[in-house]
Amino acid sequence: MIKNKLGIELPESIEGYGKVKAYQGAFATIPTGMKASVKQSYSLPNQSKLVASLSEAIVKSGLKSGMTISFHHHLRDGDGIMLLVVEEIAKQGIKDIHINASSFTNAHEGIIEYIKSGVITKISTSGLRGKLAEEISKNGILPNPITFRTHGGRARAIESGDAHIDVTFVGAPTCDSLGNMNGHEGPCAFGAMGYPMVDVQYADVVIALTDFLQPHPLRYISIDQTYVDYVVEVESLGDPAKIASGATRITSNPSELLIAQKAAKVLIASGLIQTGFSFQAGAGGAALAVCRYIREYMEDNDIKGGFASGGINSYLVELLKAGLFSRLLDVQTFDGTIAKSIHENIDHCEMSASMYANPHNKSCIAHQLDIMILSATEIDLDFNVNSLTGSHGIIMGAIGGAPDTAAGAKLTVMVVPALRKRLPIVVEKVTHIITPSETVDVLVTDRGICVNPNRPDVLAKLKEARIPLCDIKELYEDIKQLTGTPKKVECGDKIVGVIEYRDGTVLDIIRQVKS
Repeated sequence: MIKNKLGIELPESIEGYGKVKAYQGAFATIPTGMKASVKQSYSLPNQSKLVASLSEAIVKSGLKSGMTISFHHHLRDGDGIMLLVVEEIAKQGIKDIHINASSFTNAHEGIIEYIKSGVITKISTSGLRGKLAEEISKNGILPNPITFRTHGGRARAIESGDAHIDVTFVGAPTCDSLGNMNGHEGPCAFGAMGYPMVDVQYADVVIALTDFLQPHPLRYISIDQTYVDYVVEVESLGDPAKIASGATRITSNPSELLIAQKAAKVLIASGLIQTGFSFQAGAGGAALAVCRYIREYMEDNDIKGGFASGGINSYLVELLKAGLFSRLLDVQTFDGTIAKSIHENIDHCEMSASMYANPHNKSCIAHQLDIMILSATEIDLDFNVNSLTGSHGIIMGAIGGAPDTAAGAKLTVMVVPALRKRLPIVVEKVTHIITPSETVDVLVTDRGICVNPNRPDVLAKLKEARIPLCDIKELYEDIKQLTGTPKKVECGDKIVGVIEYRDGTVLDIIRQVKS
């Protein structure tokens, strides 16, 4: 066994994953060598990329058992692409497939039967939810452990060659006959195409699926024809009405609004909200609600921000239209109703997942952030954060870009209720570490505000602003009086998940939960 910087014991090697590199610190890993090479390709004059069916495209791609395929999740709960493809792969008798997806959502529950039948034996992703996550967490139905990566870590792994993709399937809301595509036109428009931008550059074969085939060339191109091998017209990519979810809408819950108000006061006291500042709010109603209170301060003090980034929601589009930010940098659009904003507003810009958060490129946006607002399922006395599993140990969320942006921002603020459904959110030790404490600065709850001892500069500013503060240990004891100490989760020996930090080192492992 080996220990990482967080004191977590890890096997030196994990079957189905490989050799373990232990986490040593947020910026301890310095990459060496070259990026992954890409297969040579060629084209002939007047060569058509259009194929008659998805079945034909898969045959032409040369996909075989044991290979890796990839998907993006821009349609979120409305995605119909993954199951469409996997069903066809199963019909062709292909098995032992590794799916590398930017995330899994509730739309992918149907994958369970293909895991049980041996079509899918391995998964790499940033998140997993619902019955699929429960089946893997409790029943261990997947033969190999899931590799969980951040959005930036996934881009890094693809570019470095750690995560080679044989065939990528790109859902293109609009696409022409040679594969030029964008995400903001067509009946299934979802907005930015940030995740597959990396996949198409490094995959051996790229197949574009579209339900809105247009004449060549498209006027607006997010991903261009030079990366695409085949184009398939399908009946539908999914349901764009299901893109927005509760986690991507501003809350109306009074308790969460109170937390957001407190967080806004912390941000104002930090002195970072000034002309040209950069900002991001992660998924979660309270995190997004902070935007509302920041807006009031900006308008009252005639402040115009530089850029807001990450997953872009309708409220941030409002702030852009109101002239309160100069640019939006969008890796995934959180609401299908604003998909056309990219098309209509030159200041609403797409970016790839690599540009967004890859720590091993020459300048990612996450490292240019002044302020990051995040939510969580747990935070512990050392300020370590869990956003992937619950206290019961079951996978129920996503890593997303949280560790990427927490590491890069000047100020990272966690906004969480003190308890949910009588379960404490502030705990002695988180069930699994997703965002390490060295990158977390302030915790804001409805029952108190705590500052990480690593940030005496922030503590001094909040005290100067007379913001009521408490020690996180005192907050923990206060909450424990209400909830008691929950029973610790019991786990077996089987490793069902490996949690990588953004640099490819291992933060933690997830073991199968005992029934």
